[in-house]
Amino acid sequence: MSGSTHTVTNQPPPLAGYDVFAADRALTEGLERHLDPDLLDEARSELTTLGRAAGSDQAQEWGRLANAHPPVLRTHDRYGHRVDEVDFHPAWHRLLGKGVSAGLTAAWTRPGGHLRRAAAFLVWSQVEAGHLCPLSMTHAAVPALRAQPDLAAVWEPRLTSTVYDFGLRPAAEKAGALFGMAMTEKQGGSDVRAGTARAVALAEDGAYALTGHKWFCSAPMSDGFLVLARADGGPTCFLVPRILGDGARNPFAIQRLKDKLGNRSNASGEVEFDSTWARRVGDEGRGVRTLIDMVAATRLDCVLGSAALMRQAVAQAVHHCTYREAFGSKLVDKPLMRNVLADLALESEAATTLALRLAAAYDLAEGGDARERAFLRIAVPAAKYWVTKRCTPHVAEALECLGGNGYVEESGMPRLLRESPVNSVWEGSGNVQALDVLRALQREPTAFNAFLLEVGTVRGADHRLDTAVKDLLTELGDLDGIEARARRLVERIALVLQGSLLVRYAPAEVADAFCASRLGGDGGAAFGTLPHTLGLAEIVERARPVS
Repeated sequence: MSGSTHTVTNQPPPLAGYDVFAADRALTEGLERHLDPDLLDEARSELTTLGRAAGSDQAQEWGRLANAHPPVLRTHDRYGHRVDEVDFHPAWHRLLGKGVSAGLTAAWTRPGGHLRRAAAFLVWSQVEAGHLCPLSMTHAAVPALRAQPDLAAVWEPRLTSTVYDFGLRPAAEKAGALFGMAMTEKQGGSDVRAGTARAVALAEDGAYALTGHKWFCSAPMSDGFLVLARADGGPTCFLVPRILGDGARNPFAIQRLKDKLGNRSNASGEVEFDSTWARRVGDEGRGVRTLIDMVAATRLDCVLGSAALMRQAVAQAVHHCTYREAFGSKLVDKPLMRNVLADLALESEAATTLALRLAAAYDLAEGGDARERAFLRIAVPAAKYWVTKRCTPHVAEALECLGGNGYVEESGMPRLLRESPVNSVWEGSGNVQALDVLRALQREPTAFNAFLLEVGTVRGADHRLDTAVKDLLTELGDLDGIEARARRLVERIALVLQGSLLVRYAPAEVADAFCASRLGGDGGAAFGTLPHTLGLAEIVERARPVS
C-alpha cells in the first residue's frame, strides 16, 4: 500500500532538547535581579544543568510514564499481613531522585536557598508536577520541626539531604528522607480545628498514641508525617514516623488512594491511626500555630507550581504557533493569534515575577528582615489566591492555541489542564486565602504598611498603577460587607503587586500591556483582548522557547 497519503506536513517539531531555564527570560532575569552576585555563577550552572535535563526527551518520557502508570496501593502481602505500601513506576523514582539531587528540599541549608530552590522548582515541575508534592512538603516541614529542636536535630539533616533514599527503613539508616502530612478530616476539611483524631500521652516524654482517620494524607510512602490531633491541651502537631526506631512498622493503615482529576502520578491516601506512636512537635494546643510557617511555605509552592504550569503552557502554545501555518502564513504572525499569545505571556510573566519576589523575600526574612517578613504575611496568601485562580483558564486558552492537537493526550496539554486546579484547592482554597488576607489587614498593620512600601517604590511611573493603588485604598476604607467583597479586594491587591513589579523590572512593552489590560480596564474578560496598539510581537518573542 502506498504511503503517499500519509506524508506529514505543517506539524511543529516536538518542544524537546532545549534548556527550560535559559529559555525563560522572566526566570533568568528574576534570578539575576534578586540573587547575591557572588552566588550567580554557581546558581546559573546548577539551573542550566537542570534546565537541560528538564527539556530532554528522557525527562519528558519519565513524566509521561509516571502519569500513564499511576501509583498502586498494596494493603496486604500474599500471606495476609498488613503492609500498606504504594508501588510507583520507575519513572516516578527517577523524577523524584532528580528533584532531590537538584536541591528542591535543601533551601534551608545554603545562602539564597529559597530563591535558588524557587527557580529550580519552576524549571523541574514543568516536566511533571505530581512528584513536586512530596518535595514541597519535605521542604516545608523544616520550619515546623524547628519548634521541637531535638526532633529537628535528628530529622532536618535527612530532609535537606540531596540523596534520594527510597524505602521503608528506620530514619537512622537512611541518607535522605521525605515527609508528608495528614491534617484534614472528613467532617472538617479546611477547618482543621474540627479534627477528632485523638492523642493520648504515653509514659515516654513527648510521646503519644494517636487514634483517628485522616481524609487526605499526602505522599503516604514518606518516611514521616506531620499530623494534627487533639491532645488534652487542644489541637497539637505531631511527628508520625512510618517505621519505628527498632524497625517495626508504626500502625498506619492506608485505606485507599484518591482517584483524582489530575496530579495522578502522586499518591494521596486516606489513612487510619490506631494507637500509632507519635512525637509531639511544639506545645499542646499550639498545633495550628506550629504549622503556620509550613503552611506559608507550601502556599508559596502553590504559586510556583501554577507559574510553572503557565510557563509550560505558553511555551507549548508559542512553539506550536511559530511553526504551524494557516491561511498562508504562520499562526504566530496572525494579529489575533498574536494577541492571544501575548496575553498568555503577560499572565505567565506576571506570575513568575511575583513568585520570585516572594522567594527572595523568604531569604531576606530568614536573615532577620522584619519588613520582608511582614510583606510576606499579605503577599503570600494574595498571590496564592490569584495566581492559582488564573492558572486553569490560562492553560485552557493555551491548549486551544494548538487546536484539536491540544485536546489529544499526546500533546501533553490535557495533563497540564488536569493539573491546573490543584494548587488553588491545596493548602486552603480561594475563600480561605481571601479571608486570611483580611485577617492580616485587620490584625497586622505592619503587613499592609510593608505592602504599600513595596508598591510605592514605583509611584509616579505609571498613571494606571497609581490610580489602582488609590482605588484599592478607597476600597479598604469601606468596611461594610468587607467579607463578602474579600475576593475582589484580594484580586486587586495581587494585581497591583504584579503591576508594580512589572513596572519596576520588566521591559516597557510588558509593563505597559499589563497595566493597560489588568489595571487600566483596556482589555476584555477573555485572553486575547489586549489593545492592538501595544508591542504584542515583542511580548510574544520574549516568551518564545528556544529549541
